[in-house]
Order: sequence, then structure tokens, then C-alpha cells
Amino acid sequence: MQRLAVQQGMAACWLLLAGQVWASGGAESPAKVAPLPVATPATATASGTIVSKKITPEKLAPSVRQSPPPEAKLPTGLSPVVRPPEGTVAAPVKAAKKPVHAARVLRSKPKPAPRMVVAHAHESEHGSEQRQVHGMLNTLLSANARYMSQHSAGYYQKFANKQSPWATVVTCSDSRVQTPALHGDATNQLFMVRDIGNQLATAEGSVEYGVRHLHTPFLIFIGHSVCGAVTAAAGDYGKLEPAIRKELAGINIPKGIDVTDGALLNVNNQVEGAILKFSGEVEAGHLAVIGAYYDFRNDLHQGAGRLVITNINGETEPARIRALLHKGELFKYRFMDAAH
Repeated sequence: MQRLAVQQGMAACWLLLAGQVWASGGAESPAKVAPLPVATPATATASGTIVSKKITPEKLAPSVRQSPPPEAKLPTGLSPVVRPPEGTVAAPVKAAKKPVHAARVLRSKPKPAPRMVVAHAHESEHGSEQRQVHGMLNTLLSANARYMSQHSAGYYQKFANKQSPWATVVTCSDSRVQTPALHGDATNQLFMVRDIGNQLATAEGSVEYGVRHLHTPFLIFIGHSVCGAVTAAAGDYGKLEPAIRKELAGINIPKGIDVTDGALLNVNNQVEGAILKFSGEVEAGHLAVIGAYYDFRNDLHQGAGRLVITNINGETEPARIRALLHKGELFKYRFMDAAH
């Protein structure tokens, strides 16, 4: 009970400091080469069969003398210098190259022909993507190194064995919606759940784990400006991939609705679904279900980047929300007054 009271107090303080009331009204070795076959003369027999004849090398008669082969002489020095006529400039005389032995010539390998490299457009694009991904990975690693340098081992030791968040936060997967906009250091503070359209149905297990296993007394659904999931759900998404269509089906808003109104309505629908699922926790005063809108486009005219509270346990009327925030009655269910 003492931990619950502390968590509830933290939730209330966060709402009062970070939240504002929505009051605008809607808004690769080479193979060995086999020796070449040698052809031999052939004759045909009477039957037509071709028989190969073995050739015997011709021999000279003993009485015939042959002169000895000439002796091959290699050059022993440089050629005499030829002087040009007076008045001309002699070209520089280069030293003669040493003769190359025949065996060395046979052993030398032919130089391979230069390979022509043809750069295709897609190869160039792939190289660009590789550089981009490498750069982004370095950015992440550098950011992590900075974060490590700012925190001692004792900082991590506090939550090394167990997490103890005080809020379950459901936001859209949109890259423009990030935790630093909600909390300075959410480590071990916020149990974050992200999906397209900040939905309960597509992340039900994660949300339930936060509420019923981590026992967070605070569950908040956060919509945002120009939500792509809301825009798709309000239009024709029949040509999208099946998995995406399945998730968009959980955003129950009218076709053609304005994106801001659709995002606000979707938040209210998520809050209502969570109240029904966790009705026992809500009625017992152990869980507050909040709806909010992260307004980075200033759609609600309360400042760009403002987190605007738009729903408290089903209450959506701006004046009532202000009153509940002022009194700190964040665990009061909207229908409690009607029940009494």
C-alpha cells in the first residue's frame, strides 16, 4: 500500500507538471588445364575402317654429314655510342637490358586483362544506403557512449535486478513521438509500449503486463499531431499489406474525419477500452486511465510540443478535467457520480 501511494503521488505530480488541459474544443583457384590432344595420320582399310599409323621420325644416312649448329652468342656489352652531328642535342642513352633466359619467359605468367567495372544505378544507391546505415549505427554508438560517461555503475545498479516503473505509457510508433518529450530520464520510470495508432488491442499483452504484473497505477494513451495511422484508418487502406490492415482495423473512427479530430477520438476509444478491460482496478481506485495528445504542430493552440491531457478515466469535458487535475482526483471514474 505504501508503494502504491508513492506511485500514485508520482503519477499525479507528473500530470500536473507535464500535462495541460485540452481546452480548445477539438481540434572465389583456377582449374588445371588438360594437355591438348595430338592428332596422328590415319589410313583407311579395304573395309573402310580408319586405322591410325604411327609415324617414325626420319633418320639421315650415316654418310651424310651435317654442319654443326651455329653457336648462339649473347651480347657482351653495350653498343658503341653513336654521336650526333654537331649542333644537335643527343638523346640520353639508356643501358641495355640484361637478356632474359627462355626458362624465365616460360615461367612468367601473362598479365590479366583489365577488368571493366560498370557502375549500375542500383549499385550506387546500395552503396549510399550502406554509408547511411553505417553512419546511423555510429550515431547510436556515440550517443550510448556519451550516456555511459554521464552515469556511474551505481546508477545502473539501482535497477539491475528489477524494474519498478510507475506508469504504463502507450504511444504511437511514429518517429516524431519520443520519450524525452515526456520525461527527462524515463529509465525505470516509464514502461513504454509503442504501436501504430497507440492502440490497446494490438499491444494488449504488453499493456496488461504493465498494469497487472508491474502494478503501475497509471496507464496513459498518447495520440499526436498528423498521425499517419489515423490518416490511413480514415481513408481506404485496402491495398496495404495484410498485417498493416489488421492493425489499422483497431482504429475505430469515421471515414474522412479530420486527422486531429480522428486522433482525439481514437485516444478516447483506447481509454474506454482500457477502462472496460481493467474495470476492477479502476473501480477499486488502483488505476487511473488517462488520454493525452502530443501536439507538436500546435493543433490545439496551446503551444507546439505541448502534452495536452484530454481524458481522465473517461471524462473528456475540459472544465471537468481541469477540476479533477486541480483536486488531484485522478482515480475517480467518470460514472462514479452517476452510480451514486
